[in-house]
Amino acid sequence: MNNFKKFLVATTAICAATFSAQATDLEVTHWWTSGGEAAAVAEMAKAFNAGGDNWVDGAIAGSSGTARPIIISRIIGGEPMGATQLNHGREAEELIEAGLLTDLTELAEAEGWRDFVNPTKLLDACTKDGRIYCVPVNIHSGQWIWLSHAAFEKANTPVPTNWDEFVAAGPALREAGIVPLAMGQQPWQTNLAFGTLAVALVSPETWNAVNIDRDADVAAGPEYAKVFDAFAVARDLSEGSNVQDWNQATNMVITGTAGAQIHGDWAQGEFQVAGQVAGKDYSCLPGLGVNEVLDTGGDAFYFPVNDDPEIQAAQLRLASQLISKEVQVAFNLKKGSLPIRGDIDLSTANDCMQKGLKILADGKVLPTNNILFTRDTINQIDDLMVEFWNDTSITAEEVQAGYAKIIASAD
Repeated sequence: MNNFKKFLVATTAICAATFSAQATDLEVTHWWTSGGEAAAVAEMAKAFNAGGDNWVDGAIAGSSGTARPIIISRIIGGEPMGATQLNHGREAEELIEAGLLTDLTELAEAEGWRDFVNPTKLLDACTKDGRIYCVPVNIHSGQWIWLSHAAFEKANTPVPTNWDEFVAAGPALREAGIVPLAMGQQPWQTNLAFGTLAVALVSPETWNAVNIDRDADVAAGPEYAKVFDAFAVARDLSEGSNVQDWNQATNMVITGTAGAQIHGDWAQGEFQVAGQVAGKDYSCLPGLGVNEVLDTGGDAFYFPVNDDPEIQAAQLRLASQLISKEVQVAFNLKKGSLPIRGDIDLSTANDCMQKGLKILADGKVLPTNNILFTRDTINQIDDLMVEFWNDTSITAEEVQAGYAKIIASAD
């Protein structure tokens, strides 16, 4: 790193506002386009613009599966944005190896990121060969089920407190004309539901054997069979959930046309935009009310290499702001995610976020599949799960055999 850039790093660490006179347009790409997501990302843009720069919003409509190839193609093709959202983990490895992403190590060391990022493995997920290449901005977990109080009231049945109670309430919901389980039809959503069931229903040792040790025999064995049986039940409970996007499924829970949704904590943003209150209008059960453990996935921002010194300086200013206390609080309260800083006050967070914070504080966390598996392996599992979900002739035994085969060759 040259002296000019070192100067920028050190000064940014002291006060990003010092550079307000060097206002720069910076295109930022992301896939946050639902109501709750848009409200959250607006907090990032507001902070960046308040420093004198200009956030040029590059939102890409659709899911991460739609946006990710576009983002990567632009970077590889020589038309990089100033900054981009990706999931922290292994999906940026090839871009880093190709020298296409900015090394943020000096900034991270100057600001002491490792002293406050919690858990520190989030920063490890941004690190390759000892160098830091991204800014983690939140902790997202998929291990939740969201329950509509209005739906269960209409069905004249208590709001469930765990997965078994929810399954038992399915017939009452059907009789009341309510779809028991809302589910969008994108592959990653069905895979997320499967992963949530796995964390809830198998022992930690069994989960580790499959997801960390890649033990295909365990994946094909009797304990994991319980997960696939439950996945088949979930498929039956979702019949009539004819929506595509995740936020449409969340809206079914919000409006009481569905009893529940198995989905990540980002669903909270949609409940907030709709004016619903946790504990009053809806309930949330981490680990499906069975095993209160959360994975620690989430989003991070990467900064493609750029030869323009003004862009380089603006990238460092944005990186510093994204991890600041102020942005961490404002963004995550609206996003529904947990902050990556362990030194901020979130006493105003709602009941669901407080549950997540306690689980995090207790250290009951798991790595996400974006960290454990390559994108190729994840895509294979996605495709398998959505095929099973959409074809009721496929049995639980058949999809388990296909899953074990993927695990056997997973990288």
